[in-house]
Amino acid sequence: MKKHWQILQPDIGSVRKISSALKCNPIIASILINRNIVSVEDAFDFLNPSFNNMRSPFSIKGINTAVSRIYSAIINNEKILIFGDYDVDGITATTILLEFFSYIGTNAYYYIPHRIKEGYGLQKNHITDYALPKEINLIITVDCGSSSYDAVKAAQDIGIDVIITDHHRISDRPPHAFAVVNPKRTDCTSGLDNLAGVGVAFYLLICLRKHLRDNSFWRNLPEPNLKNLCDLVALGTIADMVPLVDENRILVNAGLEKIYTGERNGMKALIEECKLKGPLTDTDDIAFKVAPRLNAPGRIDHAKTAVELLTAKHLDMARQIAQTLNKLNIQRQVIEKELTDNILLYLNKNPHLLQKKTLVLSNQGWHEGILGIVASRLAKKFFRPVVLISTKDGIGKGSARSVPGFDLYDGLMNCASDLENFGGHSMAAGLKIKNENITLFQENFEKNANKQTINPVPVITIDYELNFDDISDTLINDLEALKPFGAGNHEPLFTAKNIKVLSSKIVGENHRNMLLKQNSSSKGKGFNAIHFNIDKSKPLNNGFDKIAFRLRWNHWNGTKKAQIIIEET
Repeated sequence: MKKHWQILQPDIGSVRKISSALKCNPIIASILINRNIVSVEDAFDFLNPSFNNMRSPFSIKGINTAVSRIYSAIINNEKILIFGDYDVDGITATTILLEFFSYIGTNAYYYIPHRIKEGYGLQKNHITDYALPKEINLIITVDCGSSSYDAVKAAQDIGIDVIITDHHRISDRPPHAFAVVNPKRTDCTSGLDNLAGVGVAFYLLICLRKHLRDNSFWRNLPEPNLKNLCDLVALGTIADMVPLVDENRILVNAGLEKIYTGERNGMKALIEECKLKGPLTDTDDIAFKVAPRLNAPGRIDHAKTAVELLTAKHLDMARQIAQTLNKLNIQRQVIEKELTDNILLYLNKNPHLLQKKTLVLSNQGWHEGILGIVASRLAKKFFRPVVLISTKDGIGKGSARSVPGFDLYDGLMNCASDLENFGGHSMAAGLKIKNENITLFQENFEKNANKQTINPVPVITIDYELNFDDISDTLINDLEALKPFGAGNHEPLFTAKNIKVLSSKIVGENHRNMLLKQNSSSKGKGFNAIHFNIDKSKPLNNGFDKIAFRLRWNHWNGTKKAQIIIEET
């Protein structure tokens, strides 16, 4: 698919001001401005993430009410149930609350539903079949609950209080819970709506710890250092693809430092299982290697296995669980490939479907746990919103993924009458629908897309046109200071013109390793480059008119060299 290259042009005066004030490379200043960091103060804070710059957690609507109720449950030895989601965000949010309550000796349980058998979120049967027999007094949801109206009512009717902590989009009429702690509430002015579910749970613990301090709870017990939980906060935040800016950047930065120490047995075992060499410090390793393995049990088995890994007390046990997760992830990959290939074959036979702005497909027996990943791949490949629905016994359960320019949550909201329920955010969502309504939903979803501006041509956003003569060790080190990279703070993308290929060879199955030189270079220096996942059937020319690339250190055998990572040609 042809793509449009857009080279950003930051204001020269702003670049000079930031570069001069912070004594940084103008290239770095340009990148900061491209991220809408335009003041010297904000640029300094970005380059020096600190807990001191976090906004007050007490500003989140409902959090004080939630803390008071939890404190009462702790003091009165009530039974608390932590109810989490089955993805990495929900798993890590569940774990940090579980570890905190375990430390202070609270009578706490946790429950994560089975994705296939039970579906998403707190439901009425969880109240009647689990909470009531367990004599639970208080339920705290994490990374879910904002649409659990019936379940909250059922709990309320039998005297169980519910505190919702979540970060998903929420209607103007939230469930009538004891407290609803969700920064996306329309009446919440905290500005913390970029937090992941684990971030909201972490903020709850900050406030709870202080409330306990104010009530002299820590007289006979050392007050816990919550920074020790930041490894899990970072893990859930990165995996959930929320913007790595502001508080998320601070939390992830602290969490990566914690992961680096290798103190958590579960993380250590999982890193070993991922065959990652050395300590884990890269968000890409978390997003594309660690997170998929933690997600795997929730997709095709049960997510409680991931919680057991993260809470493992002994390394040998952690290694056994990590091996199980790896096997489940391999199984997930096989199912995913089969489903993707089948859909691509179907689309090849029905090309008229790709003439629409949206792609809504359904089939009986599709594996529900894999739909989100496949939908994401298709959305990226065909650059349009994708909804995949698996049907069974007259009911369809679906996952949806979007592209820039289309607010998926709003799109589903406009089709709410066709759906049994749905939830999510602008780029990803889940839904439930009756089989007889799928065709109508397809039509209405497409009509809604026609009202929004979806550019049919993907845009490649370039941060800076970088000549090879300007590449230096100092520049690469400066780029490292912009980490952690992720959603909202993507790794800088450069472009260069008139590139000559001095040598080339295929490595792995389909990666091309090259030595490149820029024809206009006065220094004539060559740089190692790699282009991942290339089409080997296409011949390689002697050069490129232009390339879009990232610039990194390539660490190998105790040494490091500059390496160009080609993204587009």
